[in-house]
Amino acid sequence: MAAPPLPAPPPPEPSGGIVEPVPVVAPHFCAPYVVQLSVKEKYGLRQGDFTITDTNGAVVIRVEGAFISIHNRRLLLDANGNPLLCMREKVISMHYTWEAYRGDSTKSSDLLFTAKKSSIIQPFETEMYIYLASNTSHEVCDFKMKGSFKERACSFYLGNTNTLIAQMHRQHSAMSTLLGTDHYGLTVFPNVDYVFISALVVILQELHTDKND
Repeated sequence: MAAPPLPAPPPPEPSGGIVEPVPVVAPHFCAPYVVQLSVKEKYGLRQGDFTITDTNGAVVIRVEGAFISIHNRRLLLDANGNPLLCMREKVISMHYTWEAYRGDSTKSSDLLFTAKKSSIIQPFETEMYIYLASNTSHEVCDFKMKGSFKERACSFYLGNTNTLIAQMHRQHSAMSTLLGTDHYGLTVFPNVDYVFISALVVILQELHTDKND
C-alpha cells in the first residue's frame, strides 16, 4: 500500500522523538524528519469526520464516523480512501477505552493498540495510556499522553518516560474564527508513526466529546 503524500523535510525542529523507528501501523509511516499536520473536524450528519492535511494543504488522512454505531466506530483512511485503522469504543469498560484494529477489521488478531484514560475523573488535565496489542498485562504503558485537550495543548511520550514523540497545539485562522470551527496542529517527531499519532488525536477528540456529553 502506497504511503500518503508528505511534504519535503522541514527545517530542524526542537529535539524529540526516538532514534530507531517504532512502527505501530506500518514502517513507512515513520518519517525520518518532523512531520507537521493540521487536523480539522468536519460537521455534518455523521459525527466523528475529520480531515488531516500536510503543510501544503494536501489530504494525508481522512477519518469517517458512523451514522449509527453501538461501538462509536471510526474508520481512518489514507488519501486514496484505503482503510488504515478501524477504531471503536469499548462498550463495557471501567475507563473510557478505545481499541484500534488494522484496516477495516475488528478481529482480535488484527488489534494494534488500546487507548484508555488513566482515570474516569480528570477535571483539569487529560491523561491517556496506550498499550500495544502484545502488551496484554497493561501493567506498564507503551505510550502516554498528557495535557489539556480543552486548550488543545497535549504531549505524547514513549512509554512511561519523558521522551517526547509528538505535540498537539491549537491553530487559529480567519476562517476558523469566523465559522467557530476547531483547527489544531500536530507535530510528529522523527521516526514516530504519524498515522498512529493521528489516530490518538481522533480518540482524544472522542473522549473529550463523551466527557462533555
